Amino acid sequence: MKLKAKEFSYAIAVDHVGRATAEGYAPVELDAAWKPEHLVLAGLVRCTLLSLRYHADRIGVDFTARASSSARVTRRESDGRYAFVEIGVEIDLELEPAPPGDGLAALIACAQRDCFVAASLDPPPAYRWRVNGSEVS
Repeated sequence: MKLKAKEFSYAIAVDHVGRATAEGYAPVELDAAWKPEHLVLAGLVRCTLLSLRYHADRIGVDFTARASSSARVTRRESDGRYAFVEIGVEIDLELEPAPPGDGLAALIACAQRDCFVAASLDPPPAYRWRVNGSEVS
């Protein structure tokens, strides 16, 4: 028997003065300097951190994190259209307790895999993780 996949729906609206609302939540004033590309990167970072939170909670690990993202947009060679051609995410993470053995690698892999914003991007983001002060490859 094939199980039906979960389905999620999202909606936003932008009014005539540029305020964004999401499904009845309070409006967010977006400075005109925030381009759509910035919002995609912000969504990517937030999604990755939410995915990390989900998986960290499952294994009883608490964390604090800072994250940033950057991207390069230019013409793609494949079709000549302007698009993201490089996307990077850097996460500085403090874990307590640190998962033993391969647990850290598994946690990071799950956080990256289950961020559906990242899964929706082409090219996929390149992640750099710093955990408890050390670079993780």
